[in-house]
Amino acid sequence: MTDFDIALFGATGFTGALTAEYLAAHAPAGMRWALAGRNREKLAALRDRLGVDVSILDADVTDAGSLRRLAGSARVVISTVGPYIRYGEPLVAACAEAGTDYVDLTGEPEFVDLMYLRHHATAERTGARLVHACGFDSVPHDLGALFTVEQLPSDRPIRLRGYVSAGGVLSGGTFGSAVTAFGRFRQAAAVHRERRRAEPRGEGRRVRAVAGRPGHDSETGAWVLPLPTVDPQIVTRSAAALDRYGPDFSYGHFMAVKSPLVAAGLTAAVAGTFALAQVPPARGLLVRLRPPGSGPTAAQREKGWFRVRFVGEAGDQRVVTEVAGGDPGYGETAKMLAESALCLAYDPLPATAGQVTTAVAMGGPLRARLERAGISFRVVDRG
Repeated sequence: MTDFDIALFGATGFTGALTAEYLAAHAPAGMRWALAGRNREKLAALRDRLGVDVSILDADVTDAGSLRRLAGSARVVISTVGPYIRYGEPLVAACAEAGTDYVDLTGEPEFVDLMYLRHHATAERTGARLVHACGFDSVPHDLGALFTVEQLPSDRPIRLRGYVSAGGVLSGGTFGSAVTAFGRFRQAAAVHRERRRAEPRGEGRRVRAVAGRPGHDSETGAWVLPLPTVDPQIVTRSAAALDRYGPDFSYGHFMAVKSPLVAAGLTAAVAGTFALAQVPPARGLLVRLRPPGSGPTAAQREKGWFRVRFVGEAGDQRVVTEVAGGDPGYGETAKMLAESALCLAYDPLPATAGQVTTAVAMGGPLRARLERAGISFRVVDRG
């Protein structure tokens, strides 16, 4: 028997502390959990601020032994320590070896692909469930896509598009991860090709992500931009694993804004950041503009919101659905991450192992948890 149901690694970081707050407020009676990290004084101060009686565990990404002890002590480990491509693998490896379930909030495609190549087989053997992208990347999109296809017939080709609208302020950690990913796009592309070669191909079904084009979309009445995030990768992994997505499934992922000027401004900002991230000195300067550990205030988070509208078509049937909630990057991400860990720890779930998505590992039970926690999933229209 393990010592803890859940251990939270990186609890004193910005999102880590929010996740700890959520667990402190929503932990079921009798839950055994721990705060883990390299600074015991900060962990103790967080524990005192939360007013909870939880254990403190020493763990450092540079100390493999400490991570093995952490993985061996818990049923589920939550990691909020990023950028994950720099700091994430040692804990994934430890959990895979120990047969311990693992969740994180990465939005880094290279990291997800690399962890599949290096640790999926071990986790399959030990029974560990490695579930990446359990925050705003990519829970609303992954579970929203599953919710939408469940409204459509499963014996016909399904065309699905997701349109993301959101308002919020980036933290230093999120910005740093994005800049790191921009600077590593060539490495990410190479790792993705390697994964495609290594991954088994399904027989008799076709699953693909489609890039789409920017412009005005009559379906939504908005200006849309293709989003090169990890979300299409996660959605199509779920579709490849689950027959419910039909014999031929395609997914397009977009940002939706009301003004063409906003669309142009966002495009220019992303392009400029991407260009600067290719130059190491400029990349370092970008990260220093918003250092790790900084983030939006409680008042700013209170004003945050997100909405993901899905349009699904199968034959002559059409459905529009919506997933919506509050501050996407932090308040709701902490909620999604914590509820993912609680779902793995306590809910009856299908038997899975290895690197799996939220839809494959948790599906309906996780959606039910999030709905009870205030994130809405609803059918907007049928045609």
